[in-house]
Amino acid sequence: MNIAHEIRSGITASSADAMITLDYEGRFLRRKLLKTDTGEAFLVELPETRSLSANDGFVLDDGRVIGILPKPEPLLKITHPDLARIAWHIGNRHTPCQIEPGHMLIQQDHVLERMLSQLGASLEKLDAPFTPEGGAYGHGRTHSHDHHHDHSGHHH
Repeated sequence: MNIAHEIRSGITASSADAMITLDYEGRFLRRKLLKTDTGEAFLVELPETRSLSANDGFVLDDGRVIGILPKPEPLLKITHPDLARIAWHIGNRHTPCQIEPGHMLIQQDHVLERMLSQLGASLEKLDAPFTPEGGAYGHGRTHSHDHHHDHSGHHH
């Protein structure tokens, strides 16, 4: 079985030897057995956990490259006249968010859906690839944040 120890950026469907379709959570990994879209198994064994994007590819030990496609998943499309205010509420909850011209996308969540509705946002459920912003330091993930501690010392 081939093993991928390396990730290469700038990979497209035309430059890859094969493709794999992964959802947002599936693109966050260090060591995992995967199958390409055509069914070929390979092992990913990276030195550290990585958040991968749609233009990345797994470099196999035989030199071939497996390109990554984002898998459509259940999302909420959010629109509002004051989108910056809505973005603040989403960010305050450390929720991964994809920012597009005129709207934002988040993974479907009934608690956030209710909050956003109460804030007057227009919401549309859809299935689409999810490629959220990478965070303040370029990392593809925000840390989990349980909000059980005191924020009085924080200046948000």
